[in-house]
Amino acid sequence: MRNKDYFKNKFILIVGLARSGVASANLLFDLGAHVWVTDNQDNSATRKGLAELKSKEIKVELGSHSREFVKDKEIVVVSPGVPNQSLPILWAKEADIPVISELELAWILCPAEVIAITGTNGKTTVTTLIGDMLKAAGKRVFVCGNIGKPFSSQVEKIQAGDFVSLEVSSFQLENIDTFKPKISLILNLSRNHLDRYNNMSDYLDAKRRISKNQDETDYLVLNNDDPLIKGLAKEAKAKVVYFRSEVGLNPNQSAVLAVASILKIDKSLALKVFNEFKGVEHRMEEVRKLNGVRFINDSKSTTTAATLWALSNLSEPLILICGGREKGNDYIRVLELAAKKVKKAILIGEAKDKIKNAFSGRINIEEALSLKEAVKKAYALALPGDCILFSPMCKSFDMFTDYEERGRVFKSLVSELSKIEE
Repeated sequence: MRNKDYFKNKFILIVGLARSGVASANLLFDLGAHVWVTDNQDNSATRKGLAELKSKEIKVELGSHSREFVKDKEIVVVSPGVPNQSLPILWAKEADIPVISELELAWILCPAEVIAITGTNGKTTVTTLIGDMLKAAGKRVFVCGNIGKPFSSQVEKIQAGDFVSLEVSSFQLENIDTFKPKISLILNLSRNHLDRYNNMSDYLDAKRRISKNQDETDYLVLNNDDPLIKGLAKEAKAKVVYFRSEVGLNPNQSAVLAVASILKIDKSLALKVFNEFKGVEHRMEEVRKLNGVRFINDSKSTTTAATLWALSNLSEPLILICGGREKGNDYIRVLELAAKKVKKAILIGEAKDKIKNAFSGRINIEEALSLKEAVKKAYALALPGDCILFSPMCKSFDMFTDYEERGRVFKSLVSELSKIEE
């Protein structure tokens, strides 16, 4: 690590006790900081986080936030899911205490070249493919960030000369200060997170922060087919490299090839990696085929754009299971394609009424009270040759801790279906 003494003996508050919060707290404790953690939830997830902390010297409050935990702190570190309107952040700003993201925390310590990937859709796939390509090229690489392993959980292992393929969300970018990737990618932008941002302009502003500290020694990779993203080249200080649609490649693969060209990695090696790629868990993941019915786990779909991509890549008659917590999505966007491909939509979760209003009159609809009920209904309706697609278009937090738990539950429910597997 670099800057190992930067946080030593500092009084630091972590806001949020999910994965990133736990990783940040443990890292800072290892570095000799005095660490506090606050989370306004007291449930099984935060209790699990509490059990994963390295020391009882890390002071924790669950179920509410108190000013006492913010008082006299030198830095506040914010976990990705915590909005800037959260009380500890407001109190910290009132007291002129610096507020940074977990991303910024790890960046301060990271000695490696960072390739940072953001966008509405495709981040996890591109981050994984870049990691696989670098490994195939003989490089030591860490694949982390919003993809599952927090950056701060890996930084103690990272050395100079390594690479980091880092998935970053708009939430993580809101509170960066010095974060400066060698290569940054902005893949696309579509309607998302309007439960957090006032409008699409604010959402774009958060995404564009990925390149705010880059200079002429760095690279900014932009989607030539997305006018909003392409337009960011006008303000870029980094060298701009575009990717675009190519015959035989999907946009994710084209973005990875742009990175390969910057790093002077042979295209044939990248294409070999693409051919061997088995996909990302919870993203268009085939679970099983049962009595002629195929089950696809697309739990990572939290946007209409992701579900549109899923619908466009499946040819069978579909039974779509969707719904969850509303995040400002416009479900009308999927209606035309869904009306052609979906024989039945089974709706779950808090957003089911809004989805029902968007689909009404064009798509046959049923409702279910749980994912378990939805899976049973879908299978009862399916005929041999059909595909049951679980692509929620929504956040998971009304029923699950995250999309990964949601996907695991779906796979478990499918595996428990009683008829003989083919």
